[in-house]
Amino acid sequence: MRRDELRTARLIALLLPAGLLAGAWGSQWFGLVPCEMCHWQRWPHYAAVVVAALSFAPLPRPVQMLFVLFAGVLIAVSGAIGVFHAGVEYHWWQGITACTAPIGHGDAMEMLNQALRRPLIRCDVPQWTLFGISLAGFNAILSLGGAAAIFALAPRRGRR
Repeated sequence: MRRDELRTARLIALLLPAGLLAGAWGSQWFGLVPCEMCHWQRWPHYAAVVVAALSFAPLPRPVQMLFVLFAGVLIAVSGAIGVFHAGVEYHWWQGITACTAPIGHGDAMEMLNQALRRPLIRCDVPQWTLFGISLAGFNAILSLGGAAAIFALAPRRGRR
């Protein structure tokens, strides 16, 4: 029986980002609204699904491996953005967008104008957590873990 690690890596590279995107869209169906940084995490997953799907084309094994490894890099990028976003949510560091910037000082009318220009969905406040882990935190854990599995499995040769 032949064990093909590249096939397993291809499946992870395709199904992990597809599953995380389905979860993100499902959470919207249940009333959660994504913030700007949530959308940032999705873009590498969209690209990873496309690149991973290309790895299933009838191409030479080294080309398939390149597609899988590139999908792994994209998944890791989403995980890194998830780490950053989770850090903003846990207030470990300041965010870099208007949805995390504090309202400045000044007169009351200027502060009101600043508040009205800000998005309603804050990037520094998790909308949902499980065991103290936000959705950004789960994306970080699953994406970085999945990328590590892809990087470990893809270059290995199938065994007989």
